[in-house]
Amino acid sequence: MPSNAIAPFKLVSRLSIDTALGTFLGDTRIRLLEAIGRHGSISRAAKAVPMSYKAAWDAIDAMNNLAESPLVVSSVGGRQGGGTHLTPYGARLIAMYRAVEQEYQEAMERLSRELTLTEEADLTQCRQLLRRLAMKTSARNQFITRVVELRHSKVSTLVRLHLDADQTLVALITRESALSLGLTPGSEVQAFIKASSVILTTEPSLRTSARNQLWGTVKRIHPGSVNADVTLEIAGGRTVTALLANESLTALGLEVGSTARAVFKASSVILATLA
Repeated sequence: MPSNAIAPFKLVSRLSIDTALGTFLGDTRIRLLEAIGRHGSISRAAKAVPMSYKAAWDAIDAMNNLAESPLVVSSVGGRQGGGTHLTPYGARLIAMYRAVEQEYQEAMERLSRELTLTEEADLTQCRQLLRRLAMKTSARNQFITRVVELRHSKVSTLVRLHLDADQTLVALITRESALSLGLTPGSEVQAFIKASSVILTTEPSLRTSARNQLWGTVKRIHPGSVNADVTLEIAGGRTVTALLANESLTALGLEVGSTARAVFKASSVILATLA
């Protein structure tokens, strides 16, 4: 008996990386690069996509011209008989594209699950949901870290985070939040600290109860009429930005190249995980 039931809809992503001169990478070009990696031959790769031999070469030439370094190289003759090969840069670009594509597709699948296409589902509702899926934050300081240690009490959890080989961050959140985020040792988390929560000091002997203390070198100073943004470069090439009153900037004698310490409380660190 024929069914009038409508199959569940599915949103499918199509990622494209464009330049001012046109498309640099898209699904067809990525599949061409992957086929070259498998076959080592432009003619066999073109058949696998499928596309014409000339179109394949045109695409390769365009990609190589737009890229910082060649994605594909060709050799003629020799003991290996020549052929067309991916460069390490080309292989990395494929991996990057597929990783971004997977994240994009997962966002679309989340949208498919959460969005009910009824008469009430209008453009405004769709846009609101997409905004929730694409998180933005006003916090100037954002780090990708991993959980090293969790210390639970009845109402709070102290979370120690790995920043690099020599530095850690400490966050103090509610126990309920730690459970909601699913935090375990090794979990990848994003740490956010507002610039206004960061205090700068140049005094090595200054004692403070703040758990987070990161030494660095002043990289940039953006003065304003009342406050100034001061960015420190810390170990590993990361940066921490503090918002200081102009009077404090003058009192500290900070200038580009100065050494300073960024200090902020564990309770000022906000944690987030990708759902």
